[in-house]
Parts: sequence; C-alpha cells; structure tokens
Amino acid sequence: FQTTVVSIRKHPDFATTGRWSVVTEAGGKQTSDVFDAVMVCSGNFSEPSLPLQCFPGIERFQGQYFHSRQYKHPDVFQGRHVLVVGMGNSGVDIAVEASRVAAKVTISTTRGAWLLSRVFERGYPWDMILNTRLMSLIKTNLPGPLSWWLINYKVNKWFNHENYGLQPEKRYFLPILNDDLPSYILTGRITIRPGVKEFKDNSVLFHNCPEEEPIDIVVFCTGYNVSFPFLEESVVRVENKHASLYKYVFPTHLQKPTLAVLGLIKPLGAIMPVAEMQARWVSCVFKGRGANVSPPVPQNAAQTHFIPPAREIPELRILKTEWLLYLDTLASFIGAKPSVLGLLCTDPWLALTIFFGPCSPYQYRLGGPGRWEGARQAILTQWDRVLKPTRTRVPAGSSSSFPSLLIVVGLLLLLAAVIFGF
Repeated sequence: FQTTVVSIRKHPDFATTGRWSVVTEAGGKQTSDVFDAVMVCSGNFSEPSLPLQCFPGIERFQGQYFHSRQYKHPDVFQGRHVLVVGMGNSGVDIAVEASRVAAKVTISTTRGAWLLSRVFERGYPWDMILNTRLMSLIKTNLPGPLSWWLINYKVNKWFNHENYGLQPEKRYFLPILNDDLPSYILTGRITIRPGVKEFKDNSVLFHNCPEEEPIDIVVFCTGYNVSFPFLEESVVRVENKHASLYKYVFPTHLQKPTLAVLGLIKPLGAIMPVAEMQARWVSCVFKGRGANVSPPVPQNAAQTHFIPPAREIPELRILKTEWLLYLDTLASFIGAKPSVLGLLCTDPWLALTIFFGPCSPYQYRLGGPGRWEGARQAILTQWDRVLKPTRTRVPAGSSSSFPSLLIVVGLLLLLAAVIFGF
C-alpha cells in the first residue's frame, strides 16, 4: 500500500530463471527487487478513456465536465442540470444518485442496454437464477435468434425497455444492474436521450432531437483503456482495448510462464469468483504443478507447454465472457471442476443442486487444490443463508426457501441434459 510500481522488466537471467526486476516507489524513494513471478492485478479501471474529440463543440462548453472516475459525491450536482454520457453501470448509478439532488438529469446513450434488477424472479438475487449450469447449457446451445428472443422476453418481464427508451439496437446481452432507474424515468427524474450531436456554450444538441437542452455539468462515463505503463509493450501487447492473453491470463510469447494478468475481464457475473479461480490456476502454474491444459503445443515450446500456437489464441474480448464456462475451463486445469455425472451416481442430491442451483464458488472447492470439507454443506444450504437476513418475520405455514421447481422437475431436466450432452 502507498507504493507505486514504476517498472517490471525481465531480469538478465530471465531465459533460464523466469525472474523479474521490479522497481517500486514509496515516499519519493525508489527500490529495486527481484521476484520469481509476478501477478498483474490492476484490472480494467486504471486509465480512464475520455475521447473528447468525439464530441464536437466540447471546447467551447462553458460548464463543468469530468470522467466518472473523478466522481466522489452527489453534492456537486445540487440544483444543476446534469448530463451523463454513457450507459454502463457507473453511468446509471451516477445518474440515479444525481437525480436526488439535481434540477434535472439526462442520460445520453447511443446503444441502449438491458436493465436487470438485483431482485430477480421470486425475490432471489439475479445471478442465483441466471448463473446456473442449466441456464448456461441453454444459452450456449440455443440458436442465436432463439437465444436473443429468450433473453429479450426475460428482461422485458420487469418492464418494457422500448417504452423507456432503453431497448438495445443490436442483439447482444450487455446487462446493467440497477433497481431504481425505471421508476426514476417513470417519474421524470431521469430522461433518456440518444447520442450527443454537438455541445454549445451552455447546452447540448442530441441526434434526432431538434431542440437544445440546457446543461451545467457533464459526466463522461466513457469507459477505460487497457493499460500497463509499468510493462514493456513486448510483454503484453494491447491493441484497440484488446490484449493477446491465453485464457485472458498469460502473455502468449514469454519464454517462461512467470507473469500473469488477473482480473482483466468483464464476465456476465461476479468478478470475485473469476479472479479467485484465475489466482488458483496461476499459483499452480507458478509452482510447476497443475498446469493441466489440453491445447496442442509447438515442438520447440517445451518451457511454455501450457500455451497453444498463436493462431489458436483468441483476442481478449473484455466486454463479454460466458461466466460459468470460463470458470469451468480454468477449474478443469487444476482438477477442481465438479463432475455432475459422477456425483449423480454417488451423491444425486448434490448433483441436482449443482446443476440446477446457482454456480456458487463452493462448487470449485469440492475437489482439487484448496479442497474444503464444508463445501457440500455450504452448497446445500446456500438458499437458506441468502434469505435468512430478509426473513425477520416468518409467516405461519411458510414453505421451505429451497426452490420447489428444483424438486419437481429436476430429474426430468437432468435426464434431458444427459441425453443431449453437456
């Protein structure tokens, strides 16, 4: 803490040892150390992207503007007319907070977005319903148009996105999580507009909107650049916000697998289990054990046995990753992926719970390095523990908190999944 990493360079004996020379700075003093391995965990949000050249007239705008990374407190919006440019999670959260004190808040979005509430079907958290092995099987095997129709149907059950100006123009699932936005649009506290056409001295003009709108403050929620200023470009190459990393972790061309990038990914699910699984795999690779990776290797790549040929390495697509499939892939490398079919023979109730219930990180502690004896019980009781803080009053004759659907149709659906393969 309170330490800046100035540079990470290959040590002169890197070809044989894989070591790194790391220069850090604290209190104005620089220190150089040598490490056997390095994990780069700076993530996605270290260098703000503020493409002002894409917004004509911004140079003559007389109001205040800043990137969302600089936002700290809604008091700055008190009584002001606020424009939020961009509709990611940060943009929506800032707009909602600003609308409680501002005179008016407008969100400008060129693409729209699906909106999910944290409280999903039957009052459960959304990821406990959507991030299951059954749902993953459906999403990855349905034809594209049918999958899009199903997602469109699901997300529009809460409210009609088209009526609120949020319907995405392209068929991709990029969800935004916010509980308040629909009601704030409905009550007029937030207005949704298309992309910015031009800024004036004290106003803004939107595409397909003939009237100017007065603006005092602009918050640019325009994302972040992928940046590693402490690394040489030859170590991790970044082009158009994409980086060539095997399984989004390892640089593809190093002689020794002793540097890994963790957390440079935006999965459709919680980042914490993903970062944890990356760290478990990387730790095994650094220790020289458990690097169980199946892709073919070049004949002259004995020291990089876990890296496939360059043509087989996909670019890092930061904005979309199938959460469960990625977790399973990394877990299989270290022997921690649960076998639903195997458990069906030895522990059928656990197998059903794993397949139809939420894919919580406990599943990856049933086996492999870091195996936990309490994982089974944690999986079987997770529904009760999620609801315990909310059930401060239990109505007479209330049913079990475990979803009845799992009990009624579990065996039939699992049989179908086995027949069609998963």
